[in-house]
Amino acid sequence: MENLQIHITINSGLYTKNPESSDLGKKIVHTSIEMINDLGFEAFTFRKLGVAIGSNESSIYRYFESKHALLVYLINWYWSWIEYKLVFATTNVVSAKDKLNNAITLLTQEVKEDNSFTFINEVLLNEIIISESTKAYYTKDIDEENEKGFYKTYKRVVQRVSDIVLELNPKFEFPHMLVSTVIEGAHHQRYFSKHLPALTDFKEGKNNIVRFYTDLVQKTIL
Repeated sequence: MENLQIHITINSGLYTKNPESSDLGKKIVHTSIEMINDLGFEAFTFRKLGVAIGSNESSIYRYFESKHALLVYLINWYWSWIEYKLVFATTNVVSAKDKLNNAITLLTQEVKEDNSFTFINEVLLNEIIISESTKAYYTKDIDEENEKGFYKTYKRVVQRVSDIVLELNPKFEFPHMLVSTVIEGAHHQRYFSKHLPALTDFKEGKNNIVRFYTDLVQKTIL
């Protein structure tokens, strides 16, 4: 997979100028991931980002109209990347059970950096998804943004895995609820394992989060 040249396509409504169209745009995205992960979304500002990249704050606004728009862009990029990995992991897999296991593993495992995308650190981006992504859609503008398709990639990932669930058990009543619960729950467990370990049974090297959700899904739908 590392040798494949994959292009992630993002909804053009999420940016003023495509950041992948220039070295500065890529630098903005790359550095913002590092800074949001380090500072937290609340403390992150375009002024601080401008200082970090040695550019005027106004140059960042040529790409993103606000830091909220930048965060939504990053979320979309992440879920588009996950979708491409999901397709790769399930295509030509005959058994529906094996496809579902592959999908659950992908959605719950520890993220590793993908060398196909040099300006994105997927490990740090995953940390942002876990700790900051709800700040993008727990807002008053969520319905309007949803209408514009800003969260289409995340919904598409859930739909793809839900389809596999129904392939395995066509009578299962709650595929979307199950899949979204697995995704969000796994994120919570990753967060708890680092900050509130008493709330989880995570153990280093035991792959407990993947094993737990794989077992949970199988027992729920079979």
